Amino acid sequence: MRKLVFALLLLCSALFATAQEWQWSVRLKGFISSETGKEPTAFLWIPSDCHQLRAVMVGKHNMSEETLFEMPRFREALSRMGIGLVWITPGIDQQWDVTKGTQEIFNRMMNDLAEVSGYSELEHIPVVPVGHSAMATYPWNFAAWNPERTLAVISLHGDAPRTNLCGYGGENLEWGRTRNIDGIPGLMIEGEYEWWEARVNPALAFRMMYPESCISFLCDTGRGHFDVAGQTADYIALFLRKALEYRLSGHPSLNEPVRLKKLNPEEGWLAERWRPEQKDRAKAAPYRDYKGDKHDAFWAPYRDNKGDKHDAFWYFDKEMAGLTEARYAKYKGKQMQYLGFMQRGRLVKYDAGQHAGVIAAFRPEADGLTFHVKGVYTDSLRSSLVKEHAHGGIEVTRICGPVAKVNDTTFTVRFYRMGMDNPKRTGDIWLLAANEGDSRYKSAVQQFNIRIPYRNTEGKRQYILFPGIEDVREGVESVSLEAVSDCGLPVYYYVKEGPAELQDNRLVFTKIPPRSKFPVKVTVVAWQYGIAGQVQTAEPVERSFFITK
Repeated sequence: MRKLVFALLLLCSALFATAQEWQWSVRLKGFISSETGKEPTAFLWIPSDCHQLRAVMVGKHNMSEETLFEMPRFREALSRMGIGLVWITPGIDQQWDVTKGTQEIFNRMMNDLAEVSGYSELEHIPVVPVGHSAMATYPWNFAAWNPERTLAVISLHGDAPRTNLCGYGGENLEWGRTRNIDGIPGLMIEGEYEWWEARVNPALAFRMMYPESCISFLCDTGRGHFDVAGQTADYIALFLRKALEYRLSGHPSLNEPVRLKKLNPEEGWLAERWRPEQKDRAKAAPYRDYKGDKHDAFWAPYRDNKGDKHDAFWYFDKEMAGLTEARYAKYKGKQMQYLGFMQRGRLVKYDAGQHAGVIAAFRPEADGLTFHVKGVYTDSLRSSLVKEHAHGGIEVTRICGPVAKVNDTTFTVRFYRMGMDNPKRTGDIWLLAANEGDSRYKSAVQQFNIRIPYRNTEGKRQYILFPGIEDVREGVESVSLEAVSDCGLPVYYYVKEGPAELQDNRLVFTKIPPRSKFPVKVTVVAWQYGIAGQVQTAEPVERSFFITK
């Protein structure tokens, strides 16, 4: 029976959702992670047709940065704009405290990525810092210390600038009397289902304290704290396109810093902040014409002939403000619906006191990897199933962690470039159930967490034999991977770095960006998780080779 399961897994492995490519990586010299006791790794992705980068987004390893960075539609949008990606794992310095040497570590990282990739502009091109939740404060502080280099700021389900409620739970940095982010477009996103007034109020206060700031806000209506909806990724992509359009001039030099235009908020638009259960909204308008909500009795005594701007956020232009208003209108007045998870025919208990809400035990099939969970419609307490809900099924997708999707009810453990030596994250799997809603019901989401045992330490010891891979010339389409386990179990792989992706037991090469420095390094890791109580986890084996001209 076990052999049959293994055969079926190998047969359908091409269906598994695999991670996107990251062509290069470097170690962050001068920083030791508390999570691993080692130097973190920075991974770089450059669009395959990109002759010159215009900007680069930089995110650290928390959660939703992965979701956004590896979303195909988002990467397609970045490719059209000439924007690259840098993902750092484990993450570094949630505050961006320059007194700890963080700035020097970052500068060295960017220089090293420029050297290894051949894209020399990485040493000085504009940066878009992005962070989710516990990493959502650092983007604002990065901009405050790098105003001449920050194209835009993205705080994803995160924080306001200079907030007193940092996502990581500690104190924020003091900027001093003269430091600011005037003229730099910043976007704060807060999900409707994580809504907390105390988080949005500091953003409004910041606008008043720094009247030359350009702070946009999106209530991620119909969504929660852990997810990145396709429409939200599209919104971020448009925000970035606007930043390029309004802040860059001419064709940037490969070897000299770009001079970014400082935005004047009075040349943009204003739109009223979002409120739960709001019936009427003020009309979005150009900054100088914005009148605010005349029906808001609270603000009436404070209005002047310039209109009420204290309760509004800034946007680039009519298109950006209009997209924001359309998003708010989309779910207005609709009924709530709720989701839960079933495992082995039983509803998994919901615990509002837990960060995930739904936490389940790892119950794999005979292969030790495959497990099943199902998204279901529930009552508001997530305690029983209901029949009244939106049309359509529930999609279950990966948020982050060592997992790949086979279908909406079947998932399998798949380790990836994060590595297999992080006690905090190696075994931490997060999934999301979602339904977009319909004309009657709002969108619904529910996150789900499983921690797999890592490692399996009982049973027969297991070793992997992974022959070395010869260098290949550019133009070769693929190479075979021929690792074996001495216990006869299937060996799996992940591509750590390089222009390549996995298809079954073959490494298929992807298009190499045109200015890449040769030879291009490719690193593949072979692993075997084992079977709890029967076979131990094997030590992963790493093999590197080069693509040459």
